Amino acid sequence: MKSEPDAYSWDDLVTEGEGTWDGVRNYRARNNLQAMEVGDRAFFYHSNIGKEIVGVVEISAAGLPDPTDDTGKWAAVKVRPVEKLARPVTLAEIKADPALADIELLKLSRLSVAEVRPEEWAYIMKLASSPKETR
Repeated sequence: MKSEPDAYSWDDLVTEGEGTWDGVRNYRARNNLQAMEVGDRAFFYHSNIGKEIVGVVEISAAGLPDPTDDTGKWAAVKVRPVEKLARPVTLAEIKADPALADIELLKLSRLSVAEVRPEEWAYIMKLASSPKETR
């Protein structure tokens, strides 16, 4: 889940305790939101500034209508912060790593809500828990 940190950052979410992920206006991203269930986890990615995965969120409410949409065709979820990553995983690292060559973050880079497959999730969590220099 991407957000520009100058608009809504990881720290903003932590301060709020729970936030609504809304304003998504891409059909693939909407479908990704609609597929989410309470308890699912997602990465919080700072786009534009930083370009890095900084934390893990949990879906606390799913299947919501987007409160910023008058047409009723867009979706939203509520998220809560779970953990800040021990170290951010940068977009440059992801692009340079052959193990992540097919991640939707790269394949469909304009999506604000992208799918992460289980093996990609585990790999990114491993990267986030290891010192950058030793990988």
